[in-house]
Amino acid sequence: MEKQLEHEEINFPEKTFELIIVCQAMTSASNTGSIFRLADAFGVKEIIFTEVQPVFTRRMQKTSRATHQTVNHSFSDDTCSSLKELKRNGYHLMGLEITRESRPLDTISLHKHDKIALIVGSEKFGLSADVIDLCDQVSHIEMYGRNSSMNVTHAAAIALYKVSAHLKK
Repeated sequence: MEKQLEHEEINFPEKTFELIIVCQAMTSASNTGSIFRLADAFGVKEIIFTEVQPVFTRRMQKTSRATHQTVNHSFSDDTCSSLKELKRNGYHLMGLEITRESRPLDTISLHKHDKIALIVGSEKFGLSADVIDLCDQVSHIEMYGRNSSMNVTHAAAIALYKVSAHLKK
């Protein structure tokens, strides 16, 4: 019978992609910690928290499993200014939100050498309209139940899996 490997037995190659996560107005300590953990797992270059400064509570630190100490991160008061700067630096801005014109995540097209900024919204309000307007593309996750949304970190995990698969080709 197969057994789960211990941490010291796992030897995935470390890799960092030109991939940045922008978190607009994220407030939950659990979600903040989970974003750090996801960023570490998917080789994210940096997390930019905007509008709401992350608080490094015990809950956040426990959820992050110390990745908040190793993943590059910064804070900006103004999401739109940060996105404009990323765009000037050659980043493709990909919003994760359900809109009338968003495309299913399965249909995204990303070029092999793109520098990508994945923008996720607040737990309560998602991405603001001015942020959506700045995005080069807006994608959503197709869901088949009655609910029209999922937790921001779960959605980010699905999107990061898809984006990192494109980038590692």
